[in-house]
Amino acid sequence: MGLDTRILVAEDDVAAHEGWRAMLNSWGYDVAIAEDGEVALDLIRRLNPHILLADIKMPRIDGLSLLHNINALGLSLATIMISGKGDFADAVQAMKLGALDYLRKPIDWSHLQEMLAHLSRQAAAWEEAYEARRRGGSFRETGSFIARSQPMRRVMDSIRHISDSTASVVISGESGTGKELAARTIHDLSPRHAGPYIGINCAAIPENLLESELFGHERGAFTGAERRHEGCFEQANGGTLLLDEISETRPEIQAKLLRVIEERALRRVGGSGEIPIDVRIIAASNRDLAQTVRDGKFREDLFYRLNVLSIWMPPLRDRTDDIPLLVNAFVQYFTEDCGKRITGVDDACLAALLAHPWPGNIRQLRNVIERAVIYAKGPFISVADLPPDFQNVSIANGGAPHLQIRLGSSAEEVERELVLRTLEYAGGNKTLAAKILKFSPKTLYNKLARYCK
Repeated sequence: MGLDTRILVAEDDVAAHEGWRAMLNSWGYDVAIAEDGEVALDLIRRLNPHILLADIKMPRIDGLSLLHNINALGLSLATIMISGKGDFADAVQAMKLGALDYLRKPIDWSHLQEMLAHLSRQAAAWEEAYEARRRGGSFRETGSFIARSQPMRRVMDSIRHISDSTASVVISGESGTGKELAARTIHDLSPRHAGPYIGINCAAIPENLLESELFGHERGAFTGAERRHEGCFEQANGGTLLLDEISETRPEIQAKLLRVIEERALRRVGGSGEIPIDVRIIAASNRDLAQTVRDGKFREDLFYRLNVLSIWMPPLRDRTDDIPLLVNAFVQYFTEDCGKRITGVDDACLAALLAHPWPGNIRQLRNVIERAVIYAKGPFISVADLPPDFQNVSIANGGAPHLQIRLGSSAEEVERELVLRTLEYAGGNKTLAAKILKFSPKTLYNKLARYCK
């Protein structure tokens, strides 16, 4: 266990570094140490660690900013924050940003060892599943799209035609419609599939960091730039670069993007030399880019450079023929993950799903089915297993949902409902739900495992 698991520790207390390294090495992990958040971000890009242990208080880039950057780069990295006295509010904010848990100093080493063992097993299982899918080639052949509706057939036809080209593409559509999946599928079906695929969310990166993230910087280019950094364009050289939410970029960044696209070369921040690049650009936005041009918020020349080819991802409410297929696929996936025996959804439940407006589109549908699988008791998911907005919900004063107990329910049934509703209230954050319920994280995990049987 843990022999191939890479752990990055971001801790500004240099005196503690060797202690961290010795302890984690003794448990069988590969360990890298970063003395601040900026070094940690660089190591994350280069080493691709499985687990990050990060101090909240660090120079240059603190723990919260580090999480923001990780999210902006589209990375999935199991993160545990390390907090000192008085850092509780920051620790809660870190969990909202995606951290799995936080540890208070002094560290409870036995608790940490238990958490790392659990995360290491998860990482191993994920990599095994990914390798199996890669070897099978199913993603490259199908693009992982599940659809039979006419709008999605048009999308898949467009992707097949677009993939062989090297021209820039604009993908538009509401949040949750699958723009990133479409971009990755274009890359995987293209002659560039052996090259890198890099995605960056332009809206999620602070304005003062976006230029460096896109184009890179030289050592000494600005305060804190202690080493050269290759930006996303260089990282994607020979492959595909997704610029997500490109409509949110500043005019200065838009001008530099246009120059790089036209000249097929870039200059790092603080650099003087031109670096040639060969990158296919896919831009995505949940806004109508043509309208943002008319509104004067996006450069017309950049729009025409990007919009050589275009795809519009239809919202789920316009492709209801696909809902039964998507529901069945998600039910199968989550029942296997949970170890339950669920055949599907009953007729009333399917009718409720078909009638829903789905403002969050496929991402929302996936979350709804995951929750329903946890709630379901029989072989079919019913309306009662769906979230409150699919049924009549009582709301307490102030708008907060409260739990209604049916007389005749057993204590176990009441506890199960309370735990699952609290987990939903906490946005799926198990650590936060455990704190609300006054459970230890281990107790909550054990209860959830029992409910899935």
